[in-house]
Amino acid sequence: MPADRERRDGVLGWLHSVARAHVEVALDHPVALIANALGSPPDDVIAAAHDHGIAVAALAGKAEHAARHVSRGVDIVVAQGYEAGGHTGEIASMVLVPEVVDAVGPGVPVLAAGGIGSGRQIVAALALGATGVWMGSYWLTTQEYTIGTGVPGLRDALLAATSSDTVRRASTAASRPGCSRTNGPGPGGARCSGAVADAAANLLVSEAHQRLMDSGNPAVSRCRSARSSAG
Repeated sequence: MPADRERRDGVLGWLHSVARAHVEVALDHPVALIANALGSPPDDVIAAAHDHGIAVAALAGKAEHAARHVSRGVDIVVAQGYEAGGHTGEIASMVLVPEVVDAVGPGVPVLAAGGIGSGRQIVAALALGATGVWMGSYWLTTQEYTIGTGVPGLRDALLAATSSDTVRRASTAASRPGCSRTNGPGPGGARCSGAVADAAANLLVSEAHQRLMDSGNPAVSRCRSARSSAG
């Protein structure tokens, strides 16, 4: 990277202290929901959220995970199939959503996630028993996202991608993030071998990833990284 170029930190891991600091900030604001992607939030976090009148959600990739969330006091379960971007389980949304709905019972709202990007897919999720849907990657295609990041190439790449462009790779957590293919070295890229898909992968490719994003070229920017989904 050029010496005068601002470097953006890659994800190095999820620290307990960082997570709690984020929760404390959230509790100081009029938020309606706190969601946890990897497991149930700690019991004291759930209790603190409820004390502030804030609902708690947690993502689940299996029916037993969903039941465990509810037993811990989680209010809303997000049933996330492996079609989702980021950290996922091994069960497809079509199968997972009704399993989770049955597992948690009628008193717990279930949001369907994974592979939902149109009105038809929302209707399908509702037909499977979900109360609503949880969408993530879809919002990376909005004008607001481009304004906030200055990387229109990523948005254009996502819009041009097809269902066959999705790849899965190992990452720093015990789940498998979904990415789109790239033409360069980096998360999900054709030249990113399994040898670097470990805890040090983000350290090794963070600068290359930034250059890909800064290029503005959809041909090399097509990576839907799971870097923001480890929370």
